[in-house]
Amino acid sequence: MQASRPVPSRLTAAAAGIAAGGLGLGLAELLAGLLPGAPSPILAIGTLLIALQPPNAKQIVVDLFGTNDKAVLSVAVLIGALALAAALGLVERRWPNWGRIGFAVLGVLVLLAAIRDPLVDLLLAAVAAALATAASVLALPRLMGLATPRQKEPRMLDFERRRFLGTSLAVAGAAAVSGGVGRFLLERRAAEVASIPQVPAPASAAPSPPAGSSLNVPGITPLVIPNDQFYRIDTSLLVPHLDATTWSLSVEGMVDRPFTIDYAELLAMPLFEQYVTIACVSNEVGGRLVGNALWRGVRLRELLDRAGVQDGATQVVGESFDGWTAGFPTAWLDAPDREAMVAVAMNGEALPPQHGFPARLIVPGLYGYVSATKWLTRIRLTRLEDFDGYWVPLGWAKEAPILTQSRIDVPNYGAQLNAGMQPIAGVAWAPDRGIQAVEVQVDDGEWMPAKLSEPISEATWVQWLVSWQATAGPHTIRVRATDGTGETQTDQVTRPAPDGARGWHTIQVNIG
Repeated sequence: MQASRPVPSRLTAAAAGIAAGGLGLGLAELLAGLLPGAPSPILAIGTLLIALQPPNAKQIVVDLFGTNDKAVLSVAVLIGALALAAALGLVERRWPNWGRIGFAVLGVLVLLAAIRDPLVDLLLAAVAAALATAASVLALPRLMGLATPRQKEPRMLDFERRRFLGTSLAVAGAAAVSGGVGRFLLERRAAEVASIPQVPAPASAAPSPPAGSSLNVPGITPLVIPNDQFYRIDTSLLVPHLDATTWSLSVEGMVDRPFTIDYAELLAMPLFEQYVTIACVSNEVGGRLVGNALWRGVRLRELLDRAGVQDGATQVVGESFDGWTAGFPTAWLDAPDREAMVAVAMNGEALPPQHGFPARLIVPGLYGYVSATKWLTRIRLTRLEDFDGYWVPLGWAKEAPILTQSRIDVPNYGAQLNAGMQPIAGVAWAPDRGIQAVEVQVDDGEWMPAKLSEPISEATWVQWLVSWQATAGPHTIRVRATDGTGETQTDQVTRPAPDGARGWHTIQVNIG
């Protein structure tokens, strides 16, 4: 009878697979950081998972991780990749060569996922995938050989284990360093802003905020959110950098005169400014996925008039560079004071890359998932029944006006306060209807009217303030707002899906 061949233990085989897979992954991440246009496997697989997400998955992830969702997904992809590499090590232990074949197949799959990104260079992607796959395929048999016991003498077995452990740690260390350096370079590139050109002054500047538009309350949300503090929710795992010199915007579909305009031509059009509060539909009652900014750009009406919208066109669809889409009814543009825009600047500066450079759509009164297309490259006119934007098939409403909402900023939930006069303050918004009134209730007492800041416009939020004579003990504080049409927030609680969260923001405090 032929003696069975020596094989490594399951643990060492899995470790060999992890080290080999990590080496290839780390090399690919390093190449992505060094060579613009080379893909990151982690970002490519993460982006594919986002594209394949089931309905309502977005809200679950946002609920759990908030704006850290992208980092969590990247870590999950890394863990999943290493687990798969461990499994291939076990396959190689049982069936030699099949683990290596598995790594080769994974390399092809990652390449196919990567080339979905329009910013990825196909040749660089192929070369990077080949090099990374080769690193894993060559490392695996070497590590498996070191992990296979060859001597029965205890001292030699101990030497072999130490040699395998040392080699595996060296390979894993090289993988970690190369991957870490690659991710650092990718993140640094994503944060670069030096190449963004200066945006011309507007032909029609926004009026300065009126006196009394801000209330002097420590801890209250500022009237205008700085760019680096403005919330960011989108499907891009890494901030894309589009080149303004090659970027263009096309207007097409159900139009008489389709055209394409480049960045310089867009900036040469009459620019105007307006303050607009925008919000994410995933924002929970009392959440922070909402912000107000001064936007500068071109009136969407001017671009549509130039194209000549055809009768029967009932939807404006914005498309991002990567194919992400959002659509809203053309009827939303009928109100003369509702100025949708192609924005090119934010708070006096060119759009930061994380907020959509070179251009994005801003549509007052609509949640961002149906309107606020970042990294805009195409505007298409179609019929509402003919096309659904990215999030609609995933369980979100097709039409999504921003709900009337209010939030308590001061005091914080669970705050310990002294008895006596205490401020209760926050913000309220109902773009594009404006806020007519805000009321605060403590425990089961009477609703107290709040002092409102002077609104900039109906498209922006307002700050509000109630002075409360606090008494000792635990208290429950809640707030509700009434918009410009006279509609008051409902106390009926709903989840964000499919068209926004409802309910009164409520906190508890303790008075000493």
